[in-house]
Amino acid sequence: MKKIVKSFLIVFLILFVIAAYGIYWAFYDMNRLPKGDYLTEQISPDGKYTLKAYVTNGGATTSYSVRGELVFNAKNLKTENIYWNYREETATIVWTDNDTVVINGHTLDVPNQKFDFRHP
Repeated sequence: MKKIVKSFLIVFLILFVIAAYGIYWAFYDMNRLPKGDYLTEQISPDGKYTLKAYVTNGGATTSYSVRGELVFNAKNLKTENIYWNYREETATIVWTDNDTVVINGHTLDVPNQKFDFRHP
């Protein structure tokens, strides 16, 4: 009986982990966002970061969206998507200091903070 319960718990745990990853992949992973067309970019005051903005067209049934990509200038790190907002076609980027950027009115402390309209 113990083996059956233990086996059931292991199978349940494996299925739970797979389902949790699937939900993350489908709804939270910002690396799956569409590339889009280049809009503009701004370099941080210390030159450590560049924020590039792209506009994406979802097709006839959805509105335009803006994606913000953080580039690490000093290091050979992979770029990060830190901004994703729906119903926008332009991007206004202002660096308020070396690590704080305002994108279309949304203030982010880079590189740790992100904005994704799907998750308020």
